Amino acid sequence: MERGVFTAEEIDSILESMEITDRTAITRYGSGHINDTFKVDTRSGESYILQRVNTTIFDPPSQELLKRVLIRVTSFLKSKGVTTIDFIGYNAPWRLYRFYGGCTVNEVVSSPRQAYDIGRAFAKFHDDLSDFPAPRLEEVLPKFHDTPDRIKALDEAVRKDVAGRASSVARELEFVEKRRLEAGRIVSLMAEGVIPERVIHNDSKINNVLVMPDGSAVIIDLDTVMPGSALSDFGDMVRTSTAAAAEDEADLTKVFSKKDYFEALARGYIERAAFLTREEIDNLVFAGRLSTFEVGVRFLTDYINGDVYFHTAYPDHNLIRARNQFKMVESLEENAESYEKIVSELFSCAPHKK
Repeated sequence: MERGVFTAEEIDSILESMEITDRTAITRYGSGHINDTFKVDTRSGESYILQRVNTTIFDPPSQELLKRVLIRVTSFLKSKGVTTIDFIGYNAPWRLYRFYGGCTVNEVVSSPRQAYDIGRAFAKFHDDLSDFPAPRLEEVLPKFHDTPDRIKALDEAVRKDVAGRASSVARELEFVEKRRLEAGRIVSLMAEGVIPERVIHNDSKINNVLVMPDGSAVIIDLDTVMPGSALSDFGDMVRTSTAAAAEDEADLTKVFSKKDYFEALARGYIERAAFLTREEIDNLVFAGRLSTFEVGVRFLTDYINGDVYFHTAYPDHNLIRARNQFKMVESLEENAESYEKIVSELFSCAPHKK
């Protein structure tokens, strides 16, 4: 899917509707796959983030639902004194929020220390939302981390084969088939009440952690905050924070999970996540494999569908991503025993051990 193309005049019109009339510069910002994001500088010295929600994913009713969820979540966090996104204007599908100057957003995890900090940041985020009040938070994207449902979408893409690509991915489809049965473990455990439902981020990557000048962390990009399992967020941190290469690295010899990064990530998360149950601890390592597998399935599905969801830079971009993620799954499978030992030892030493 191509990024949206907008003229300066179009963006100025949106800004004016939000009472921003003194902009001096507009530049693309960030590297997200879904929305179009811009940094806006003004003569007053204030800077903002202007973002257009992807209207293919969020239809008008979904955009209004997303607005309600975002305002509810950020208002709750602010009521607890937690720094979060500060919305200035909202004119769906566009929204404007304050740009925090002097802060850092990293695109890749470049040290075990960073992995540790990310683990703590998202554990705090989960903890901050652990007492989110009733009613239950609405689901903007239902079944977002329902892996069996993601596989059903892949099956449907193969059946329709709208882009004529299904025959070229037999090896990748076989990879999925071999792991189909275990893909429903976390969904089933939640349905049985074994694993609790929590309010989670659902996109727990390093570039969604804003490091403030004082070193504190602010979790951003809250579009996917919904009810779910904390394991989904931890799993995505394993996928992105322990990877030796970018998720679109085509040379698969460079793709593997780094043990020292995993240990640092798990240490940061477990130390801060006093809310974790024994059942969640027992599934942390599996969650890393499952989240990575699920994203690979999503990339493969989008490739077969003709690249209609994720932004792509070249024709086989989603296929490269899918192969990359599946190689990462294999690495996590190979490391499963040693990773389980790490988690067990960390949990046994945690001061909040249950």
